[in-house]
Amino acid sequence: MEKKFMGFSWSLVGVFMFIMILIAKSKSVDAITCQEALLSLMPCRSFLTGGESTPVATCCSAVANINAAATTTAIRKDLCRCLEAASRSEGVDPDKAKQLPQSCGVTVAISFDPTINCDTIK
Repeated sequence: MEKKFMGFSWSLVGVFMFIMILIAKSKSVDAITCQEALLSLMPCRSFLTGGESTPVATCCSAVANINAAATTTAIRKDLCRCLEAASRSEGVDPDKAKQLPQSCGVTVAISFDPTINCDTIK
């Protein structure tokens, strides 16, 4: 005879608990990876390399989303290092990178400045 818990079989309760654990784990991941940040900033490339005088709307959305995902000091430092390395390899104008958040009207907790010491990020 199968044991019951509040009228449900134990196997059904086990499956339900497993699903709840998976849902909880997937929603608790707030960090953004370097690759995700760089991919989302692709619309900013022309602005950052001097091709456009103002960033496009999709670029500014990316800046806001990255900033929102940078919820801890560790994430902000990792993103800073990521953006710093990408800036060097992609020919980003440092002045344009510094201007990006302000040009988008976004107050950021992370730095888009490729010349900043990432260890000073809080």
